[in-house]
Amino acid sequence: MEEKKVKLLAIQMSSVIGDLDANICKTEKLLDKCLLEKTADFVFLPEVWSCGWCCSVFEGCAENIKNAKSIEMLRKIAKKYSVNIIGGSFIEKKSDGTLANTCPVINRNGEIVCTYEKNHLFSYYGDNEGKFITKGKNPVIVTLDGTKIGLSICYDIRFPELYRAYRKADADILVNMAAWGAKKKIPWDSMTTSRAVENQTYFVALTQTGNLENGEKNLGHSMILNYQGDILDEINVIEGGIYANIDLNEMYEFRNKCSVLADIKESYEVLQK
Repeated sequence: MEEKKVKLLAIQMSSVIGDLDANICKTEKLLDKCLLEKTADFVFLPEVWSCGWCCSVFEGCAENIKNAKSIEMLRKIAKKYSVNIIGGSFIEKKSDGTLANTCPVINRNGEIVCTYEKNHLFSYYGDNEGKFITKGKNPVIVTLDGTKIGLSICYDIRFPELYRAYRKADADILVNMAAWGAKKKIPWDSMTTSRAVENQTYFVALTQTGNLENGEKNLGHSMILNYQGDILDEINVIEGGIYANIDLNEMYEFRNKCSVLADIKESYEVLQK
């Protein structure tokens, strides 16, 4: 069997709310530092790293993907270190003037190979993402270096149907890139672990850290989990990188021994009694 081992790096950071240039500079320095310490095949960034989680600043930080300063920096890093980048998300200004919460995926040559637009928008507890952002239409799996990665952003984690669809489409790695509030630690830890376990898939659970407006904070606690929910690496509230060398063949063997998907019923019609 052909060896299928890949090196993962996930960057946890604290964005400066509404300051695009400061966040690009900070992220570039973090990427340089972490990639000089250890090599990686795939690098992951958190949601809205270029502007921070604050819906009222989205319009001011929005960029056209064709000339986005944030994307140009990621393309430069990808080429410099010959690494694939799953670029968290930025606020994309579309040609029709609408905004999207968009994940850019960039290959080792610095080319944008695809994007994913957040499918589920968070509009609770005082946030109103749906007022500013247009909802994405489709899940996206991207294949890089023969590895299939299922993309999701923050609030998407509450919809297990999305991840089951990725698993049925043979995803090797699932990722959720978030800016997750500190008051919701139990949902973050339990749902990310559950998505890994129920789909027997490596999972990158990546969020921001640091302060938000009005005294609120991001959670931190980014993790890389294996297909049984074991934590391979994690970080709490500091900025930095987490790493994992993963063996995809080991995961495939586990799936063959415990073939959960083969037991899914065609219908789960509920009887009302």
